[in-house]
Amino acid sequence: MFAEAGLEALDDAGVAPDEVEALYYGNFMGEMADHQGHQGPMMAEAIGADGVGATRYESACASAGAAVRQGVRDVRNGEADLVVVGGAERMTNIGTAGATEALSIAADDLYEVKQGITFPGAYALMARAYFDQLGGSTEDLAHIAVKNHENALENEHAQLHREIEVEDHQEAPQLASPLGLYDSCPITDGAAAIVLASEDYAAENGLDDTVAITGTGQGGDRLALQDREDITETPAAANAADEAYDDAGIGPDDVDFAEVHDCFTIAEVLAAEALGLFEKGEGISKAREGVTTRDGEMPINVSGGLKAKGHPVGATGASQIAQITMLLRGDHGRSDAVDGASTAVAHNAGGTAASTTVHVLEVSD
Repeated sequence: MFAEAGLEALDDAGVAPDEVEALYYGNFMGEMADHQGHQGPMMAEAIGADGVGATRYESACASAGAAVRQGVRDVRNGEADLVVVGGAERMTNIGTAGATEALSIAADDLYEVKQGITFPGAYALMARAYFDQLGGSTEDLAHIAVKNHENALENEHAQLHREIEVEDHQEAPQLASPLGLYDSCPITDGAAAIVLASEDYAAENGLDDTVAITGTGQGGDRLALQDREDITETPAAANAADEAYDDAGIGPDDVDFAEVHDCFTIAEVLAAEALGLFEKGEGISKAREGVTTRDGEMPINVSGGLKAKGHPVGATGASQIAQITMLLRGDHGRSDAVDGASTAVAHNAGGTAASTTVHVLEVSD
């Protein structure tokens, strides 16, 4: 999978494998799913970049986001002119129970995993707290799921090409109240890769530099939900967003659309508010009001998001950036939804957002 993604990225960039100077690769559960750690060198070989420095990054579901951030920083500081960043994950081979167990190790083992909390349960606690403190309903979450399923229909890389209605969401089996089947992203196999080049290298070699990563940020939080002051917000994401915005020299008002880490529908709400796109307590109703639909004022997850595009954990952060790049360039199935957009943001979270990366992408002048 990573060979397919990596070679496609190199071909898209117009560079050869032997020009790659480093590989930064995200993967979360390789040891559990494939009995294979130390995947960096394997993936460098898979894309024909044998012998380059290749490092695997693990930050739960934000693994690829962390890999991208390292690649951006190394290109900026002159450590490299051309790097490949991305990730891959294989989950379906270990089944639902195996994938659930593997994913659970991104939570606090003592206070959460050993007490029977899995991620549907953890995000259900966050959703309950949000409803209790700030309002909202499962119907609001339904509109998020409906929106993202519809967006994925024209995304050739999406896992789920199935339109749903609010009634489908409301009548689906519950996973952990108030979250049901259509509130959760699927178990996904997949890979993503992007090529990062310095401005000088791109200019000297005639590379297409239509889209640039202009801002990068990373934040953290306490691992266990019980240790946090307020589980209706994600300060790791807010801090990462502030850093990325400052780095890019923009603010939330400059963002035209966003790809956010909606592993569960409530996570999209928390992400949008942490990014400053909406005030706290306002994000829950925006899909129902049409604000975050692809023809709304602030489209979110035009790709279908993790909810319908899929969530190959170690690859997701790079996948978001690849999707935004194609959307901004105009060669994505949903590019018409963001026609004229120049600035977008990618939000990638690990666990219950204990680790978060945020990247700003802009159309180059």
